[in-house]
Amino acid sequence: MKRIGIFILLIALSLTLFSQETITGIVKNQNGEPLIGANIVIKETFKGTATNSKGEFKFSKVKTGDYTYVISYLGYKTLEKEISGDNTKNLVFTLELANILSEDVIVTATRAKENDPVSFTNIGNSDIRENNFGQDIPYLLSSTPSIVSTSDAGTGIGYTYLRIRGTDQNRINITINGIPLNDSESHGVWFVNMPDFLSSVDNIQIQRGVGTSSNGSAAFGATLNLQTKTFNKNAYAEINSFAGSFNTFRNSVSFGTGLINNKFSFDGRLSKIVSDGYIDRAESDLESFYLSGAYYTSKSLLKANIISGKEKTYQSWNGVPKVRLENDFDGMQQYLDHWLIDQEEYDHMINSDSRTYNFYIYDNETDNYQQDHYQLFYSYEFSPAFHINSALHYTRGRGYYEQYKKDRDFADYQLEDVIVDSDTITSTDLIQQKWLDNHFYGGVFSLDYQTGKLNLTVGGGWNQFLGDHFGEVIWAEYASNGNISHRWYENDGDKTDFNIYAKAKYLLFDKLNAYIDFQYRNINYSIDGIDDDLRNITQNHKFEFFNPKLGLFYQVNDLHSSYLTFGIANREPNRSNYTDADPGKPLPKPETLYNIELGYNYKSTNTYFSSNLYYMYYIDQLVLTGEINDVGAAIMTNVDKSYRLGLEVSTGIKILEKVNISANATFSQNKISDFTEYVDNWDTWGQEANNIGETDLSFSPSIIVNGRISYELFKNFKTEFISKYVGKQYIDNTSNNDRSIDPYFVNDFKISYSLKTKSIKEIDFNVLINNIFNHKYESNAWVYRYILGGEEFLMDGYFPQAGINILGGITLKF
Repeated sequence: MKRIGIFILLIALSLTLFSQETITGIVKNQNGEPLIGANIVIKETFKGTATNSKGEFKFSKVKTGDYTYVISYLGYKTLEKEISGDNTKNLVFTLELANILSEDVIVTATRAKENDPVSFTNIGNSDIRENNFGQDIPYLLSSTPSIVSTSDAGTGIGYTYLRIRGTDQNRINITINGIPLNDSESHGVWFVNMPDFLSSVDNIQIQRGVGTSSNGSAAFGATLNLQTKTFNKNAYAEINSFAGSFNTFRNSVSFGTGLINNKFSFDGRLSKIVSDGYIDRAESDLESFYLSGAYYTSKSLLKANIISGKEKTYQSWNGVPKVRLENDFDGMQQYLDHWLIDQEEYDHMINSDSRTYNFYIYDNETDNYQQDHYQLFYSYEFSPAFHINSALHYTRGRGYYEQYKKDRDFADYQLEDVIVDSDTITSTDLIQQKWLDNHFYGGVFSLDYQTGKLNLTVGGGWNQFLGDHFGEVIWAEYASNGNISHRWYENDGDKTDFNIYAKAKYLLFDKLNAYIDFQYRNINYSIDGIDDDLRNITQNHKFEFFNPKLGLFYQVNDLHSSYLTFGIANREPNRSNYTDADPGKPLPKPETLYNIELGYNYKSTNTYFSSNLYYMYYIDQLVLTGEINDVGAAIMTNVDKSYRLGLEVSTGIKILEKVNISANATFSQNKISDFTEYVDNWDTWGQEANNIGETDLSFSPSIIVNGRISYELFKNFKTEFISKYVGKQYIDNTSNNDRSIDPYFVNDFKISYSLKTKSIKEIDFNVLINNIFNHKYESNAWVYRYILGGEEFLMDGYFPQAGINILGGITLKF
């Protein structure tokens, strides 16, 4: 609460520093008709508002001065106009119909708007470009409210993940241009499959909570909506070359033709990223390209995108045991004594660095995957008030991860024992590959109607996923009766997802908007075949979900606004929830989320402040309890009741036009109402159950704080000091301090400089020094517990992040 008080005090002080005035005006079209809901932003301030039912707007308490106004409305040309400080009353802005259809129509159906009752953050093109150093998307988003990011390799390159409000990545709805990105079976997203994709992203919106209806899996904690590069009138070319610690290199070439004959445009990018990673043998070798072509008229848009990524990463999935981190040699001996590792693996552990140890010894312990996205969009504007958007898509994913396995029984791989002389050999060392071969295709659409006080959107989509899972033995010490690439298991998944939604926003009064959003989802999912443990996992599931959202947004004036919203989301179990389930017990049930958000926003010339109080109540949330299935694999179990209660606050202050200070913080409680833990008992070959009542949800810190101070030393030379604090995270659901990640406070420093020359349009220099105080911390972990000889033990893995490290480079723009 003290932190919130400081934020409010800073705001109050800033308001007294400047002389202020009121600005009024109206936005019309060329026929003199007022445009209701047009957006007006004063570029040099935090000010922004929308016109009322008469097309009028008002800005109060604006610091006296000259400003640039940016006025936008779908279907019209965006107007940017400078107005002197002497002219502040009865401004009139007239918008012209656009010569070409704006690409904003592609995402408008799935985006929250300024006066929608939703907690969201927009990240624009300039912010993306300034903060793109080749790290994956979770690291770019890390400074936004309620986000915790982590990296297996410790550097933000390779396998990276994020959590929003403690919600993991496979419960976050993620779309590209309104097309689902989440894997239909696992619900997961792996940004490593799309290396340097940020270089082709124009803007991002993060909606926290249930948010607005979207295509794809349910938003069970947040929505992440990405839009690729949009129309650029002029031709351009760009070369990026970055280098840094751990032999990290990022090189890319981008180009765009601009508008050709007022009809066509083409854009492209080719990228290569390599890095050794902070962790031993955690290298990444990443390649990608992006191609886009569009045909424009004043009423229609036809656009095609190809997004391709290919990755090879040397795995560090296992993390570092706490006993290795703490140089606990007795604990490492216990790993050997309890058969958790063998002698070779033990020798490797004790001879490794305590923070960069990697469990895997095999040189080709790699993940290899290629993912290609094909997107085709068509939009048509029947009138400035009514347009339709449609898209077809196809994603092809294929690849494998390779592993070396010791002393594996032939029977587990559908192989026969080997007889040598008179001896029967029942096991062998081998190398296996586990393959995924996926096809995902479908279509999405939306119709948007906006006139007077009403904005109505109807949309939906039909998508089908076909996924083949199989494993092959590519080498064995004893070949047995296996052929080359002997396939020991194979199963396939077939999932069809249909959804339709309708959203309506109505201006009840000049200051009050009512919002209603209904979505229906129909899901058919089947699995056929055997899994890697030779169990038959054939099954079929059908679901029907209704997801309503209701809300009010009240614009008190241009300074103050508030909102209240209530939404329900339903989520089906994912593939592993079903394939890992114990066949002797009930199947996992769908999860349900009830979400209430209460928000307040304040925006003045030099200050903004926002707060959002949220309550997320879960029925049958799937969590890890320690329970195992009939073959000893961990399973997710429904818990009756759980909740997240939190307060998000954000603030920013502009000081003397050269210094910007911003901060955000999340304070939360994240609880399971009644939790029972299960611990494997190796003495009895059973499990011990222990009811411990109310506990904390894992990986849900009670406090997350971000801060940023930027200072423009002189024109086009800017420095930024970036800080992040993450509170303690429990790594299981038992609230045990011995099984937790310590709080961490990390600081980065960034320098950027831009200049223009006669031969080169712009040259940008950027340097990012991560973790400048060399803080030792971990951002993710896992744990397994067992009882042996009547005493409890555990094995675990923590993921250390790199100490001080540097990324820097140059961008040439032509």
